Amino acid sequence: MTISFDGLDLLTSAVLICNDDGDIVFANTAAESLLDCSVRLLKQQSLRDVFLNPGELLAVFEQAKQHMFADKRLDLSLERSAKDVLHVRAIVTPLDDPATPVLIELHQNEQQLKLDQEERMLDQNRANKELIRNLAHEIKNPLGGIRGAAQLLELELPERQLRELREYTQVIIKEADRLQTLVDRLLAPHRVPHIVGDVNIHEVCERVRSLMMAEFPQGLTIQRDYDLSIPEFRGDKEQLIQSVLNIAHNAAQALSERIKQGDALLVIKTRVARQITLAKVRHKLALDLHIIDNGPGIPPEIKNRMFYPLVSGREGGSGLGLTLAQTFVAQHMGVIECESRAGLTDFRILIPLP
Repeated sequence: MTISFDGLDLLTSAVLICNDDGDIVFANTAAESLLDCSVRLLKQQSLRDVFLNPGELLAVFEQAKQHMFADKRLDLSLERSAKDVLHVRAIVTPLDDPATPVLIELHQNEQQLKLDQEERMLDQNRANKELIRNLAHEIKNPLGGIRGAAQLLELELPERQLRELREYTQVIIKEADRLQTLVDRLLAPHRVPHIVGDVNIHEVCERVRSLMMAEFPQGLTIQRDYDLSIPEFRGDKEQLIQSVLNIAHNAAQALSERIKQGDALLVIKTRVARQITLAKVRHKLALDLHIIDNGPGIPPEIKNRMFYPLVSGREGGSGLGLTLAQTFVAQHMGVIECESRAGLTDFRILIPLP
């Protein structure tokens, strides 16, 4: 007896029904829309053909074939191509029909993922501030004593010993000064007054572009893709320049090999986003600023920690650039998002517009 699945075409969620080998036997019209592929073509493919990274889904598929659960729900990021990633909630259900043992339902959950990510970033930003303040004060208090002791030691040393040992006391003093500078940078965004004025975001972008071109005159192409209709908004222009510059500078450093080859690309793009939720508040309009590079991508081991203070993907980096950028953007009630893979890293700054 042939089972009809035509009723599943009425569902708004994508449904795939597979045979024992993972070949797609049925796909509803919602699946056709979600996967941007006709039902006829989908029915000629397997899960391995449809997705570039089906490993986690296939593992659950095998469990479903063995009836190890009634149904299982999981959040997945399924790649259709290098530039097309679907963030979905998958529900995998075993069926009693041996010819079609597994039903997979896919719900796109981009908005929920963004809300969850934004909540994590806000929590992280609060934790960063507390950590930075505590760490900076714990370092600062004994630092003055160490530097003062080294200076007193120089004064107490006899002339003969001073010539021999001054090199060491100067190392202590210079390292104490370096740490003091680091502490000041950690504390600066939390104590510098927020100077509010009218901000034209393209003046900010052009300032960053000129600074980057001065530092990297050869090998780096900086493209502008501006929406000149974006209105001015109230904000701290210098903080926003610093935020965009930190991100652009990090991108240029990641592009070092491509700069040597002469094919490094940095794109600064501005758009208006509509009906955006930021910090749990719905905004009709928001600045949508992208800093995009064609570098190697963010190392996976720091991808989820890159906004933490003192976390850097390169040797000798301070690990403060993205932390400060996030702090400054948060002071404008905005967020920074990031999508990164080999050949494309896109930092997105969202700030409410009037």
